[in-house]
Amino acid sequence: MANGYRGMRALVTGGAGFIGSHLVETLLARGWQVAVLDNFATGRRENVPEDAVLFEADVRDQDAVARAVADFRPTHIFHQAAQASVKVSVDDPALDAAINVMGGLSVLEAARRSGVRRVVVASTGGAIYGEVPEGQRASEEWPLRPKSPYGVAKAALEQYLEAYRQNFGLAGTVLRYANVYGPRQDPLGEAGVVAIFANRVLGGRPVTLFARREPGDEGCVRDYVWVGDVVAANLLAAERELDGCFNVGTGVGSTTRQVLAAIEAAAGARARVEPAPPRPGDLERSVVDASRLAACGWSPRVGLEEGIRRTVEWFRRTQNGN
Repeated sequence: MANGYRGMRALVTGGAGFIGSHLVETLLARGWQVAVLDNFATGRRENVPEDAVLFEADVRDQDAVARAVADFRPTHIFHQAAQASVKVSVDDPALDAAINVMGGLSVLEAARRSGVRRVVVASTGGAIYGEVPEGQRASEEWPLRPKSPYGVAKAALEQYLEAYRQNFGLAGTVLRYANVYGPRQDPLGEAGVVAIFANRVLGGRPVTLFARREPGDEGCVRDYVWVGDVVAANLLAAERELDGCFNVGTGVGSTTRQVLAAIEAAAGARARVEPAPPRPGDLERSVVDASRLAACGWSPRVGLEEGIRRTVEWFRRTQNGN
């Protein structure tokens, strides 16, 4: 156990999910005491380590969240729980707001009432800035122009966190993630093109390539960041007590077709591509500038090609039952 972190107690909302479960494992390995709060809507029970305390609850249940925080007494809360699909937010904005705004408020309210030292909030760099013109990267100073209800909800929660800082003294860090990928991402959901493509290519099934502008083009441009690098950003935010807002991304844009080509190379298989029109709410191009976080000592350690290779190998193992 890392002696320096024996007094640290982390509650991770969404800790049974994709990013949250990787964060839980790393916190435990560094000697933190860890609790997971998850309703298992998308998270998986097998992702929760035995060493972690489990609260099965929905972030929309304000009383349940308050009880979990009061019972576990975390020094830090990492708020990862979210409705993460742009498409779902467009189809059902009220559901998205209930989870991403009201659920987030449940967490902030419980944190301030229990004297939590810091809340690290997972936000979005991939949806909050709107369109990022060719050749540019969005910094934290960019105006917020979210196109989707998902981006609007994340922006709202950021503002609530700032209001809680000003009115109640709650310390917080906002991490605006680019497009996160890696093992454990849901291959059957609406978000996470790397997981969806990896699962389908390995299974010999066709892939749908949503267009950037017209069906048959290269697809949208995104900044893909490895899940382990996102976990490192969360740890840095907590351990260095970083205040404010930070982008978490590589600053490199890749088209959907480039991602597919890397997956095909890692899988040793070709996919049948079914071109489709652009999806409502999707941005054509989203790339972020993470210079502010880099100045604090963070840098992406796993490039896209290597990250996709690791992800494809994980999906291959899980599909084979190993």
